[in-house]
Formats: sequence, structure tokens, C-alpha cells
Amino acid sequence: MPSHRKPRTRISTTGPALGVTTAALASVSLLAQSADAAPAAPKPSIEEVQKKVDALYRQADLATQRYDAAKEATTTRRAQVDALLDQVAAGTAKLNDTRRVIGSYAAAQYRDGGVTPTMTLLFSDDPQAFFDQSQLMGRLSDEQQKTLSTFETERAANAKKRAEASRSLAALTASQQTLRAGKQDVQTKLAAARTLLSTLTAEEKARLAAIEKKKQDEARRKAAELAAQQAAQQAAAKEKPAQPAGQAPSSPSAPAATKAAKALAFARAQMGKPYVWGATGPASYDCSGLTQAAWKAAGVDLPRTTWDQVKVGTRVATADLQPGDLVFFYDDISHVGMYIGNGMMIHAPHSGAYVREESIYYMPIYGSVRPA
Repeated sequence: MPSHRKPRTRISTTGPALGVTTAALASVSLLAQSADAAPAAPKPSIEEVQKKVDALYRQADLATQRYDAAKEATTTRRAQVDALLDQVAAGTAKLNDTRRVIGSYAAAQYRDGGVTPTMTLLFSDDPQAFFDQSQLMGRLSDEQQKTLSTFETERAANAKKRAEASRSLAALTASQQTLRAGKQDVQTKLAAARTLLSTLTAEEKARLAAIEKKKQDEARRKAAELAAQQAAQQAAAKEKPAQPAGQAPSSPSAPAATKAAKALAFARAQMGKPYVWGATGPASYDCSGLTQAAWKAAGVDLPRTTWDQVKVGTRVATADLQPGDLVFFYDDISHVGMYIGNGMMIHAPHSGAYVREESIYYMPIYGSVRPA
């Protein structure tokens, strides 16, 4: 019997439907990737770059002072170790001489009567144990007793020196490790500064230079104000009557002024030489290396680091600065320059720069000293 039902319409599952599904999946995937992707970090402004570079140079200055301190400690400890090792070698030689004398006593006793308790004493690892026995003491002559006593004293002293040398060697090793770490720290900070500067375009570098110029102009303006203030003070001082006897003068004495002039002349002669961290001359300097070398030329020995140099001499106020005085910067005292007058100084600024004149107001002042 024939069927009167209409045939069911077939819906195709190929072709266009597959394309729609694929496209939809792709869209969902792209949306998911877009949602997961972190937004790109905004590029720092030129002002932020300048602050970051300045901070890195300052951190490098601080790391340089730590390196200088570690280098000085290493040199000192190496000299101490060498001296102790020389003392140990001399003590060992003296100990061996005494041992040979004792050996001659033993040999003589052997020839006279064979192996005796005295001979056992002479070759014992612990002669003092035998020496303490009163019956054996009677068998030794006064000269032999004195030799044995000397031997024990020398052996104890040599053992003490060996222990001291071992401790000094350990301290030297620690100083060398600190030195290596300090070197790496400086190099890391300077590399970061160079990398940051290398990302700037020519236009950005020009803007950075303009910001730097504005900073220097402001520092020079403050220097001019200080110069005018100091000139007024000097003029007023000339009009005042002579100071009473016994009252300390506000300006350095003639011998001190002569030394300051020599130190200043040396510093001026280094103008244009490159800053190199850890350097003390004559081809390059770091900041404290320059001030140390300058005052050494004047016959005054300064310590190596800014932290120690700031403790030398007499503290002076900024308004009372005289040529040759040392001006220290930042709360961590990580930089130093030599005052030349009129609010200006000579200093070795930072890596990539050269020894030059600059306003003392270019950096925040910590304090100042007059070395002599």
C-alpha cells in the first residue's frame, strides 16, 4: 500500500556550516588570547629616564666606595698575611736549629751508654711530659734543661703564629670575595645605565640633554649666589679690626693655604682625564681617588674612601668653604669633590665622564671638611 507521507527534507552538514563553525572557533580563540595578553608597559618619560640614570650612577658611586674599601682591606690583610708567614718561617727555622741541638744531646748519650730515658725524652713528641718528671730532670745538665725549655717556648710561639696566620688567611679570602662582589655590583649598575640610555631616540636624547642643561644652569645660579655671599663676607672681614690673640682665624693659616694651593694645582692638572671606578691615577680617577691623589701631592695623606675622608681634618660650613676643601654629597656620602672657589669644584663625576669643574650645588651637599 503506497505511503501518502511527504519525504523528509535532508539538511546538509557539510560545506558552509563547517566554515562558519571554524570561523567562530577562531574568533573565540583570538578573543581569549586578547583577554589573556598583558597590556604593554608604557614607555617611561624622559624625566623618569633621567632620574633612573642618575640613580644608577649614584648607586654605582656607592658600590665603587664599597669596592675601594674592600680593595684597601685586601691589600692590608695580604701584607699582614705575608708578614705572619715570614714570622712562621723564621720561627720554624729557629725551632729546627734547637731541635738539632737536642738531637746532638741524644746522640752523645747514645754513644756514652745506649738508649736512656733521657734519649727517650729528647725524641718524644711531647718532651714537656717527660721534662716534668723530677727524676728525669736530675739527669739533664743546666744547659740541656735550658735548651729544652727554649724548644718548648719556641714551639708554642710558632704554633700561635701559625694559628694567627690561618685566621688572617681566612680574613683575606673574605676580603677578596667582597672585592669580587663589589666589582660585579659596579659593573651591573653601569651596564643598566648604558642600556637605558641606548634605548633613547635622537629626539629623546636631545630632550634629556636639555633637562641636564637646565639642572646645571640652576646649580650654577646657586654657585653664583654663594660666590657673592663669600665676597661680601671677605669685604666685611677686611674692615673689621684684627682678632684678639688666641682667637682662631676663620680662614686657613699660611702653611695650610700653601698645601691647599698645591692640592688644587694637582687637581686642575687632571682636568679632562676619564673617570674610572676604583682608579687612583695617574691616567684616570674615581672621585675619592682624585681627592686622595691631590692632597698627597701636597704632602697630606688621606684615606681611600669618601666615608673615611669625611672624618679627616676640620668640618666647615658651606658658606665658609675655601679652595682645597673637600665637599661631600648625598646622605650616604658616596661622592666627593674639591672646592675651587665661587661655588665651584673639581671632581671626577661618574663613568663615561671626565674630571671637570662643576657647581657644588649640582648634587645635594652632605658636608665639607678642610684636610689641613
